Amino acid sequence: MIAYTLQRLGWSVVIMIVTMTLLFGLVYVIPGDPATVALGPRATPAMRAELHARMGLDKPVGEQLVRFIGNAATGDLGLDVWSRRPVSTIVLDALPNTLKLAGAGIGWAILLGIPLGCWSALRRGRLADRIIGAGSAVGIALPAFVVAIYGLLLFAVKLKWLPALGAGPADDFGRQLVYLILPSFAIGFGWVGYLARLVRASMIEVLGENHVRMLRAFGVGEARILLRYALPIAIVPTITILGMGVGSLLSGAVLVEIIFNRPGLGKLTYEAVISRNFPVVSGTVLVTTACYVVCTIIADLTVARLDPRVRGTL
Repeated sequence: MIAYTLQRLGWSVVIMIVTMTLLFGLVYVIPGDPATVALGPRATPAMRAELHARMGLDKPVGEQLVRFIGNAATGDLGLDVWSRRPVSTIVLDALPNTLKLAGAGIGWAILLGIPLGCWSALRRGRLADRIIGAGSAVGIALPAFVVAIYGLLLFAVKLKWLPALGAGPADDFGRQLVYLILPSFAIGFGWVGYLARLVRASMIEVLGENHVRMLRAFGVGEARILLRYALPIAIVPTITILGMGVGSLLSGAVLVEIIFNRPGLGKLTYEAVISRNFPVVSGTVLVTTACYVVCTIIADLTVARLDPRVRGTL
């Protein structure tokens, strides 16, 4: 288990270094001078030179890359071009709201997708199975922003059951949960269908195994077989997919945060792109990648703990 953990950590370091290198290269790939793009065409040469010095663009490329990776490794993501605040502070202030949104989206997927998948497997070929299958396909096909827009129009504008915009008062946790319902369901809706189909396929395979037949022969109840013996095995592929799906949830949070006017990494990235604030864009992408890597490692280690065959692939 220790060797497997070290291997996963090693690959994570490689992924972060590659990400930082690609982000650094984007400054030179994007057409035009970054300082001119940020300041506008009317900027004077003195203003451009000052911004070049602030962003470190007056140094050799190799030195810039080494400094960028070294600073990022220590948590120094640079300074905001406009406010001169540390990018790490700006990103960390926005990160909790996005993590709450992504976590609640995963919660919807787990609370609805796993039970629906189990029920569909138990009712294989029946009407309930067909209905869940069709609903899952619809959920997977609908983008998060479409669910967000129609959910906003229906539950916030027409029915007025839920609040429309914002994240709720900072000192009222209960109200924050209410404000979280619509946006989290919007990004988690597609994963409900995806998990339902995945759990159904895994459950059908597990229920056909010899040890399940033996349990039935000994008179063990179906509910006990499902919850104690079949579900822990069938859930293993789901854990892996959820870990990998964090990246999709975080990317879906960009549009959802804009639609619901929620503070977070998605809204921050959008505003930074519009204002050509490259340090903030780089910081949000790096932190998002780090979150994805951490969640993937946790999922891999959890699967390795549940299934020793994974550790044997080393």
